[in-house]
Amino acid sequence: MTVMTNGTTKRMIGEALREIVLSARSGGPLVRVGLMASGSELGPEELAMGAILAMRSRPGLEVVMIGPRLDGYDQLSFIETPDCEEDISKAMELALKTGEISAAVALHYPFPLGVTTIGRVVTPARGKPMFIASTTGASATDRIEAMVRNAVYGIAVARSLGVDQPSVGILNIEGAQMVFRALGRLRDNGFPITFGSSVRKDGGAILRGNDILAGAVDVCVTDTLTGNVLIKMFSAFTTGGGYESTGWGYGPSVGSEWPLIVSIISRASGAPVISGALQYTAAAANGSLPERVSEYLSLAEKAGLSGMLSELKPSRPAEGPEVKMPPKEPTGDEIHGIDVLSIEDAVRCLWKEQIYAESAMGCTGPVVKVPGRFLEEAEEVLRKEGYI
Repeated sequence: MTVMTNGTTKRMIGEALREIVLSARSGGPLVRVGLMASGSELGPEELAMGAILAMRSRPGLEVVMIGPRLDGYDQLSFIETPDCEEDISKAMELALKTGEISAAVALHYPFPLGVTTIGRVVTPARGKPMFIASTTGASATDRIEAMVRNAVYGIAVARSLGVDQPSVGILNIEGAQMVFRALGRLRDNGFPITFGSSVRKDGGAILRGNDILAGAVDVCVTDTLTGNVLIKMFSAFTTGGGYESTGWGYGPSVGSEWPLIVSIISRASGAPVISGALQYTAAAANGSLPERVSEYLSLAEKAGLSGMLSELKPSRPAEGPEVKMPPKEPTGDEIHGIDVLSIEDAVRCLWKEQIYAESAMGCTGPVVKVPGRFLEEAEEVLRKEGYI
């Protein structure tokens, strides 16, 4: 039996009363969102200012800074760590797993393949918000499959933020017509998707540049790399690129059976974007984003998603003997420079050499994660086989 001191009891009562007051003021539950407190090209003060702006704008939000404590910002809560990206990342993941925070905003996070982020921008022609699906990570290695999944995820994120029947359009890039036909089949089979229309005279759900400037739809579907470029341009086009000043950042993470809400900002994101990202993340947490994603994936599966994606995949040459995965171990180092279409082959190449490896997507592209003791050997193997 645990015996609590009077001091402990008073502290717990005080924290409970504080949550009740904040919840009443904001009209909803208190949500704690972690924010990496180091790593910005604009300095830690920019991150702290973004946190303060977010809490002023959303009373039910408490931002928990993760990293070295910053003098002069005593109004912010801190999970203190050394000024080391690895230590900050570990502390953030622990806080998410223990429930100390409901979600997090990070400057870097190596998502596993299959997990991507849904960004949100202010479209300049009419000032209308628009979701970009997607902006970092990768929902699949195949472009067409990824864009179909991005559409499902974009709808789920929009719904988690309370957007009823979000309109969807597909950016006119390679594969757009195939994606449109696949989504049309899902709709015909019962999946709840509402296609938007171009602002151009001929209309249609295939979007041109004019449409994304005007915010013709609620959700713009594209591939991750194009989406990443769009986010950067929308966020920083008024500042010349060195300071991201508008929007909500690169958005929260989504994926099949992915339980965490980790949103991404850039190292060039300014306080307004940091504030927007924190509020966006809090809204996604309050909207039960992982459950909403699961709901819409289930609806898509009932409409025949898996079978349809199998039909769309290009045929691949027969693979050689199955490669057995070595025993799992912690992977603390990353190898960059591998094309996303070759990332799984690169992992199997290392397995052949009895080097445990995992594929992931960082903010700058695909990475292979390996144990630190194997880093040099793994790089040499991949270099020899032409992957890097």
